[in-house]
Amino acid sequence: MTALYAFVGAAIVACALFMILSRNLVRVLLGLSLLATGANLLLSLVGNVRSEQPPIIADGQQTLGTAADPLAQALVLTAIVIGFALTVVLAVLVLRAWRAEHTVDSRQVDSAEALGPPQERDPTNV
Repeated sequence: MTALYAFVGAAIVACALFMILSRNLVRVLLGLSLLATGANLLLSLVGNVRSEQPPIIADGQQTLGTAADPLAQALVLTAIVIGFALTVVLAVLVLRAWRAEHTVDSRQVDSAEALGPPQERDPTNV
């Protein structure tokens, strides 16, 4: 079952890389979000390795069964928050590009280059 999860995680990362290489900014946004999801899946898969020593031992027992690594769980939780924040920031950038250029094709979005230095800006084109 672990091999199946590894293949699913690798497939998600491969699909994400394919989407990131697209010229469409929405696909790039979704690809980066999918890449974060694939990384979270692979991190949780790696952290699910069983340990001989559990973090909590019950009264009267020497050891418990197997336990998951809490460090990997903390890393996945942090990665989820960072991935969500990255998705929101990139969504705002895509929305701003669409409002400025009326397109989501990265080849046609050139508003940053059109501004130039502050003394050369046209105040009617802002």
